[in-house]
Amino acid sequence: MTEHAEYTDHHGPEGPAIRGTVVVVPGRGETRETYTRLGRRLAADAYRVRVVDPVPLDADDPAASLTWFGARITEAVEGTAGPDGVARPVVLVGADTGAVAVAALLGGGGSTAADAVVLAGLPARAAAPGDWDDELNARTFCPAHRAMLTGDSGFRRGALDEAVPDALLTAAYGSGADVPALILTGDADPLADRDALTRTAKSLPRARLSVVRDAHHDVLNDMQHRSVAAEIVSFLEALRNELVPLVTVESTAW
Repeated sequence: MTEHAEYTDHHGPEGPAIRGTVVVVPGRGETRETYTRLGRRLAADAYRVRVVDPVPLDADDPAASLTWFGARITEAVEGTAGPDGVARPVVLVGADTGAVAVAALLGGGGSTAADAVVLAGLPARAAAPGDWDDELNARTFCPAHRAMLTGDSGFRRGALDEAVPDALLTAAYGSGADVPALILTGDADPLADRDALTRTAKSLPRARLSVVRDAHHDVLNDMQHRSVAAEIVSFLEALRNELVPLVTVESTAW
């Protein structure tokens, strides 16, 4: 892992060719360190992973927020280029408001050079105000992730109480992005609107809605993080095969 003022990078093992580029966009309150575990896991499968800082969303000027974000993502992607250029496919993984920004940007025709997106924990509402235990319970039941959030001095507590700009939520849920999209949500996420997510998934030309059993808002980092990472890797590998799954179940007794 390498880190500097603006990005945290996770590099794959030496030897295998890089299979693609993944740029992770955190959500409210989170830091780049929030996605260290996910970054390392995807990098181990020979993907080039770059985690950027959370995107500030200005309720008074959402269009400017998206313009800034689009330029930031383009810069982040271009900065991963090696001797043979940027490894494709390029996939944006957004969590919480990171997912809102990614969906709204692509839905509005913003140029991000993305070949596909993963939208994780796309919120529909702010959390009810509460104490730290309430926030942790809304986010995750994973002991390791809870300890990481508690010990991260850069993590901003109470951020889930902050409303997401309505204009950006509307743009995200009404996105008509024409790139493949994997939408991930936990069925125990108190901030999610499953009906709205289903409508969005059905409205997109190439989208899959995957619901994670017993997972909370931090669906990328909850108890089921291994299975969620496997779902993302399966999506990444299918992208390289024109969205045709590489594994299908022919017969099963469970």
